[in-house]
Amino acid sequence: MEPEVLLSAMYLDNENYIDTLNIHTDCVVINQCDREGIRRVVHDSAKGEVNITYVETKDRGLSRSRNEAIGKARGDICILCDNDVEYVEDYDRIIREAFLRHRDADIIVFFIKRPEREHPVFERSRRMGYLSVLKIFSPEIAFKRDSVRDVSFNELFGAGARFFMGEENLFLYECLRKHKKIVYVPEMIAKVRDEESTWFKGYDSDFFISRGANYAAMSRIFSWALILQFALRKRNLYSKNMKMSKAVSEMIKGRKEYLSVMRTRDNEDFSRG
Repeated sequence: MEPEVLLSAMYLDNENYIDTLNIHTDCVVINQCDREGIRRVVHDSAKGEVNITYVETKDRGLSRSRNEAIGKARGDICILCDNDVEYVEDYDRIIREAFLRHRDADIIVFFIKRPEREHPVFERSRRMGYLSVLKIFSPEIAFKRDSVRDVSFNELFGAGARFFMGEENLFLYECLRKHKKIVYVPEMIAKVRDEESTWFKGYDSDFFISRGANYAAMSRIFSWALILQFALRKRNLYSKNMKMSKAVSEMIKGRKEYLSVMRTRDNEDFSRG
């Protein structure tokens, strides 16, 4: 039950990049670049040989990359990975033992240290629900591959998509809707390197539009409440950039845009049917 790492990256030179992330288990690398191809190689890691499925693709979008990685995975247990995550030495043991302790869990969320979160969300292991999964960061998510065969990432969301964030929340929401058991384990498996974010450019209009769309995708009915609670709860973070009324207005704009996109898709599907 060794974890297989699913790395989403862009413009890598080759598969040797995994060494900089301290990956020493089997992995799938989706390299979005200007080339097309796939190869399977045996790589000498710091702890021995590992099998790498290395995919080069001209496709774009983080959620598309996640979906392709899941489709190419072979391991029983998989964990999502970004190119700025550096694993601790025994990440494989931590993940393996957590799934052995929580045998009925479909998904286990671990702790990754990063500038905005120095400590685990919860001090003890616990089951997660619709509110608690809102605090989760994609590379903290590990899952049984067979358990998520009927779930995918929404390709309208994530870096490189129209709405550039929140894809992990939607993925976990979909898992909960399909009665998957999600468990939080407050053990650190990695840290995020202190690098400039490639997607977060501040609390601007694009941020709030994407946030509003994200809430609409989670729940059309409860999206209004989610928008208002975010505007109030995070006011100290964005107040220097934007008034609360403007933030709410932009989130409502994002909500409307997402629902419009979905209506258009439904009409197209109806016409084809």
